[in-house]
Amino acid sequence: MVLHSSDAYSRLQQAVYWDGPDRSITNVSMSTSPAHTTFIIENLKESYQIGDKLFVTVHAKNFENKSKSYGGDFFQAKLFWSKTKASVFGEVVDLLNGSYSVRFLLPWDGEAQVAVRLIHSSEAVQVLKRHRDTDSDRVFFNGYYEGPGPNKTRLSETVTCNVKWDKNGLERMGTGDCCCEYNDPRTGETWRCQRPKTLPCSALVYHSMGGYRNRLTNKEKMFMTQTNKGINGDKSIIKIFHSNGNETTDVTEKCRPGLHTPVPAGFYLKDVWTSFVCSTRHFTTLTTTKCLKNKHIYMMGDSTMRQWFEFFAKTVPTLKQMNLHVQYQSGPLIAVDVENNIDLHWRAHGVPLRTRKTAVADLHYISNEINDQAGGSHTVFIFNLGPHFTTYPLDFYTHRVLRIRKAVLALLQRAPDTTVIIKTVNTGYKDIFGSDWYSLQLNRVLHWAFQDVGVYILDVWQMTACHYSKENIHPGPVIIKNEIDILLSFICPD
Repeated sequence: MVLHSSDAYSRLQQAVYWDGPDRSITNVSMSTSPAHTTFIIENLKESYQIGDKLFVTVHAKNFENKSKSYGGDFFQAKLFWSKTKASVFGEVVDLLNGSYSVRFLLPWDGEAQVAVRLIHSSEAVQVLKRHRDTDSDRVFFNGYYEGPGPNKTRLSETVTCNVKWDKNGLERMGTGDCCCEYNDPRTGETWRCQRPKTLPCSALVYHSMGGYRNRLTNKEKMFMTQTNKGINGDKSIIKIFHSNGNETTDVTEKCRPGLHTPVPAGFYLKDVWTSFVCSTRHFTTLTTTKCLKNKHIYMMGDSTMRQWFEFFAKTVPTLKQMNLHVQYQSGPLIAVDVENNIDLHWRAHGVPLRTRKTAVADLHYISNEINDQAGGSHTVFIFNLGPHFTTYPLDFYTHRVLRIRKAVLALLQRAPDTTVIIKTVNTGYKDIFGSDWYSLQLNRVLHWAFQDVGVYILDVWQMTACHYSKENIHPGPVIIKNEIDILLSFICPD
């Protein structure tokens, strides 16, 4: 796929398209009301067989109990049964007329109920869109400058920093001589900080999160209050039996790069995820160590990727974590197992990064890290990119992703037997600084960019969206263990 072609660009536009109101929303009462919106199960039968499909229709209504006539509401749906800790994600299709069709696969033997949530109304999505397009400096960062002062003292200054971008509100930092600019010649990206009063631009030593600016109007705040609310609907218990024939949901295909992520991508039963992407295994401490033996594993990304590093460091007793005397939140971190010849690395992706005060020199762009490695059959690259990009325009994120794609293509050309695994964004945030709607859009860009590259995409979105535990940007141990089982099945498919 040639990604600068108009065809590829229109596919990207299609992937991120989202319907919205067809009229001016003058009053909050015109927005979707979770209390008035309902769902019904279509043609409910007395019993079903494993592998059957179930269809549900959601009818969106506003606060005046009037049916909506346009789409754009962000719903999530799941089929679940609490007693057996079973759940599966439902595919919601916007019919663009105020109704939504949900398709479920029935994957387990037993009982189930339907649950539907309104994550954001179509009106709230417009708020999210507007702020992404005009207000990308609502998360800002600090740059810490240090240098020698008189009589052997150290001078220090702290200023505001952000991505250099000439629109979306990022131009507010100023023009001309306002700022110090840090251009990375390989990625073409520029980070900039307000010019310190006394110290030179070369004296930038540390980076950290700065703060949040909430510029929502009162009306927008009202739209955003109706977030992540359950919808009333048919609470019927669905009965599912083993089929008489050969109908099965078992997946026999071996895990390999380039596989598509279906909906559903799998399901939970008794807290164990069964994948529909490929035939995954469940790993013990022993088989985990065996799988990682003689591997150099490089993880790059955010704190959700660090959770994977921490899981291995805790689970594999022979892996010993070393103290590199760095800011733990951004790394780099390393754990080594000399006996089994395993080295495991994690480091944060480059700026923008919401983190505690950390050395700028330790923050590397993912594409540069990939370009600096030879690769090979013993090398595994695992990365993710998302939650720290939710406030920025999609074209900025797309530019970053395409840089990484270029580096991955070059890596696989010089060392085709390198394993490359991309983790998607999971659900969690529900506000103006990091909503699931933003994350969903980023995931669509990620899938679009890497669908034909010969990498593994470990899509964790459905795994966090349908589990019974309260959603958290940092998923709980049950989910992490299931993510790791898929990860290890990718690294060791045999």
